[in-house]
Amino acid sequence: MEYVEPIRSKKQIAYIKRYLKCNNLRDYLLFVLGINSGLRISDLLLLTIDDVKDKDRITLREKKTGKMKDFPLSDTCKQAINEYLESTDFTSGWLFRSKKGDRPISRIQAYRIINNAARFIGIQEAIGTHTLRKTFGYWAYKSGVDVTKIQKLLNHSAPSVTLSYIGITKEELDNVYINLNL
Repeated sequence: MEYVEPIRSKKQIAYIKRYLKCNNLRDYLLFVLGINSGLRISDLLLLTIDDVKDKDRITLREKKTGKMKDFPLSDTCKQAINEYLESTDFTSGWLFRSKKGDRPISRIQAYRIINNAARFIGIQEAIGTHTLRKTFGYWAYKSGVDVTKIQKLLNHSAPSVTLSYIGITKEELDNVYINLNL
């Protein structure tokens, strides 16, 4: 498996959102929910319409860990969910349904959606489905959320694992010392 990076530019995030929204609201929702929830792609793809319709929170059992996860939906997520659900005739079933409708899109299809959007807007770094989760962690950290809280949200074993995972480099940490100058 190729190592992927978070998206470190809010401008690039906005471009991807615009590109996806213009092309497919389902794919736009996948991206928005992914970068705002920190869910693994395996958990995102198993969401149903009933899991999110008219809800303020998502509650699920994580596929990888078996742990329960319960978190509130941001206004951005709620708006994307509503836009998508208003654009479709589906009232139940998989949220990210495949064209056949009897199953969710595959991990490979999710990868293609995210990767194609990233390439379209000019991102050259390695991008994949895990980029969504890493982007969530990266921007939480950049917005000032304590790394131990992000560690807990991502179910990591140590803060050092989380920092490495979201791509915070030693150079970025060293800059704290260099630039503080109290």
